[in-house]
Amino acid sequence: MLGGVFLIIAGILIVIYPPLLSIIVAMLLIAMGSIIVAIGYHNRKLRRHYDNPVIELFFRF
Repeated sequence: MLGGVFLIIAGILIVIYPPLLSIIVAMLLIAMGSIIVAIGYHNRKLRRHYDNPVIELFFRF
């Protein structure tokens, strides 16, 4: 519910101040990239303990 309220407020603010859309998109891309890097780092740490072919498929390097 809180997420829905946040999205409604963000939509209203985007209508009032259009450059806000680019700021929101940039923040989301940065957050998603950070999460992917964190998952990759965590999976590399776990790789030492076991071999998982799914992890090998997505995180080869």
